[in-house]
Amino acid sequence: MFKKYFPIAVLSLAAVACNNQQNQFSADIAVPVTVQEVKLDNIEEVFTATGTIMSEYESLLTAESSGDYYLQRNPRTGQKYKMGDLVKKGEVIIKIEDEEYENSINLKGAEIELEISKMEYEKQTALYEKGGVTLREKVTGEKAWVTAQNSYKNALIQLEKMKVSAPFDGVITDVPFYSQGVNIAANEEVLQIMSYKEMVMDLMLPESQITKVSINQQAWVTNYSLPNDTIMGKLKEISPAVDVDSRTFKARLVIDNSDSKLRPGMFVKADIIVDKKDSVVVIPKDAILARTDGKVVFVTRGETASERKISTGMENAGMIEVVDGLKPEERLIIKGFETLKNRSKIKVLNK
Repeated sequence: MFKKYFPIAVLSLAAVACNNQQNQFSADIAVPVTVQEVKLDNIEEVFTATGTIMSEYESLLTAESSGDYYLQRNPRTGQKYKMGDLVKKGEVIIKIEDEEYENSINLKGAEIELEISKMEYEKQTALYEKGGVTLREKVTGEKAWVTAQNSYKNALIQLEKMKVSAPFDGVITDVPFYSQGVNIAANEEVLQIMSYKEMVMDLMLPESQITKVSINQQAWVTNYSLPNDTIMGKLKEISPAVDVDSRTFKARLVIDNSDSKLRPGMFVKADIIVDKKDSVVVIPKDAILARTDGKVVFVTRGETASERKISTGMENAGMIEVVDGLKPEERLIIKGFETLKNRSKIKVLNK
């Protein structure tokens, strides 16, 4: 019986010896890793929201009176105004001509009446001071002058309705086409102007952020088609009320667009800085291993890796604060740590 089982025992012992040799060989292999010195740094906690941006000022202008349509020339280009042209507040973009309407306003008559009533009032005032007229006559002359002033102002206002002017500095975004001299009706849409040196963005933020956001809080705004251009914005308005259905509240972001990188209607991402810490231990989030008993990282100890349990705090998209478990100037393993164990041999590639 003993001779029958002896070869099996010999084979078992040989297998154990082989496994021990393999384990010893594996233990001697140095895992290549990349390290980074642990440093104190600043970290910002951000909340990301998305939405559509709008121009700060936008105006859709209509013709206030009927008449013949005449698009004016841009003094900066010498050409008729067109979409994309910059305009200054008060510039006349379109004129409406209607001789019958202008005659009915009778601006010249109102101007003459103003001059006559002014001279009459001055005459009555001089006579009153000499006792030549009564106070009633002087006041009657003053009333006539005031009435003439208002009539003249009203005539100017009525004539201004024959012009379509820019209400603010901006850019022409639409000019519906009409042939020069064609008769158009009152209330026809004739011009759209926007100003987007500043943009606004309405956000719906979750209830959990209501104690973290405040007026003038900064935000970084990025358009998905321009990922390398980040623009500064800040919260201008915050609603104190939470919507009972969505559990969100409304906030309004103002964006500095002085370089005109953004356009009205763009879909953007806003990273709102809700908190900030200075001079704390900050490491890359992807250098952390999550285990059932907590978070761990590996640091170098001579030619071996040392496992550390850590406690974390504030975090953002790529970085995280370590509140316990790491100290400045330690060498954190940031690449090649996935297969490491405590006291694994390592080979640092970026000494």
